[in-house]
Amino acid sequence: MFYPGQIRSCFVAVCSVFAMFFQAGCLRSLLWTGCRRMGNLTSSHPRGLSSTACLQYVQDVVSQNCVVIFSKTTCPYCKMAKNVFNEIGATYKVIELDEHNDGRSLQEALAQMTGARTVPRVFVNGHCIGGGSDTKQLHQQGKLVPLIEQCASCCAATGSEGSGGRQFEAAK
Repeated sequence: MFYPGQIRSCFVAVCSVFAMFFQAGCLRSLLWTGCRRMGNLTSSHPRGLSSTACLQYVQDVVSQNCVVIFSKTTCPYCKMAKNVFNEIGATYKVIELDEHNDGRSLQEALAQMTGARTVPRVFVNGHCIGGGSDTKQLHQQGKLVPLIEQCASCCAATGSEGSGGRQFEAAK
């Protein structure tokens, strides 16, 4: 049982803690932490990348690499997509959105570009082929390796850096 003085003391202590976080500019972040799904609280930029910068970043990464997977580390569909590329021996670039400072903004940019917000978002030869299930289905239909081979020959000829610059060998 609490006495009236104890209740008041507890209330004052809680208010003091909130006031301390408010003055430090952390209250919004502290309250939001329990609701968000991705670990992108801190950013290398005060406000993060703009939506235009995020779109440009995605376009740059996709254009410079034959295979790009925008992923989250704990997503089973992301693991499925990576396993498909590992199985066929293709190299790929992974952007882990839950570990990226601007992951939330990048995911919004991907939604704008592809019409889907879910991960993974898999790009081959500059085109989004869909998610984990789509990637697996293309492989099972025998259509994924030819897409990668087209890109590998294109990228090998230009000598671009990243996963596209390596020679692709299909696992037999």
